[in-house]
Parts: sequence; C-alpha cells; structure tokens
Amino acid sequence: MIETARLRLRRPVFADLDALAAIWGDPRVMADLGPVKDRAMSAATLERHLGYWADGFGFWLIEHNGAVAGFGGLKPGAPDTPIEGEIEAGWMLAPDHWGQGLAGEAMTAALGWGWVNLAPPRIVAITAEQNGASRRLMTRLGMAQLPDLTFDHPQFDLADPCRRTVTYAIARP
Repeated sequence: MIETARLRLRRPVFADLDALAAIWGDPRVMADLGPVKDRAMSAATLERHLGYWADGFGFWLIEHNGAVAGFGGLKPGAPDTPIEGEIEAGWMLAPDHWGQGLAGEAMTAALGWGWVNLAPPRIVAITAEQNGASRRLMTRLGMAQLPDLTFDHPQFDLADPCRRTVTYAIARP
C-alpha cells in the first residue's frame, strides 16, 4: 500500500469489481483507452491485472476520500508491442476525479515506489496518439516521448483511432 497526501493506493481485490467495472464501463474514461467493458470483460481485466502481482508489482486501486477514484501503477509492458519486457506505467480515473491532479499524484508515488523496489533502467508509458491528457501528464511526470517507439497497437482494429500509439519513458534517477 502507498499513501500520499490525498490518496491511498492498494492492491485491488475481486470485491473491487463493481467500482472498477463502473470506470471501465464509462465511455468518457475509455474514449482514448479502448472499448468500453461490460461486467464480464471487466472481471477478465481485473483477473489479468491481479496476475501481474505474481511479478511483485501491478496496478493499485486509487482511493480518494474513501471512494474509488481510479486504477493505476506499474505492470509488465504489453506483449507483442515494442515495450514488451519493460516496466509500463499506466492509469485511469473516474470522471468525478478528473482535473484535481490525482493522476499525477498517484503516478508520482507509483514511479517512486518503482525506483525503490524494482531495478529497471527506465519506466515507459504508452497511450493513443490522440490522448492529449495522458501525454501532458507523461510530460509532467518527467517522461519524454520516444518517437522511434510509436507503433500501431495490435489490440486495436485497423480503423480504431486508438490504434496509433505513442511511447514515453523516464530514466532511473
């Protein structure tokens, strides 16, 4: 568990499925992240993320004032992409928690945890090229875009605007 000035980041459990399904089922949240998920897809996504913890790290449930605000942290880089084998940072917040600096606070804590507990030379993050909000946060976190690692994400259909993916990275301090 990680605590910041306003947040608590903890390992998710299956009891968190309703809150996470609400986030993954919100078209505003998923607009730049991929298809909206129904409950069954959300359960499969949560199960996949829980499996990452076998490597000693994963995404945390982000709580703000006792409510589930989002989901984020560090995980193994997406398979079949240029970041496979790297440590990937990622996040998403429920719309009620947008615009308050919570994603930056959570990810600053997650990166700090990663530098102390893991040994990567860098941590990467990817997002749809069109996702300006995430790209701005990556820059605020000290990440720089790696133009040579821009790619078409294999999980998206050819016509999906989320397919074109940019990669950012931050080197170990």
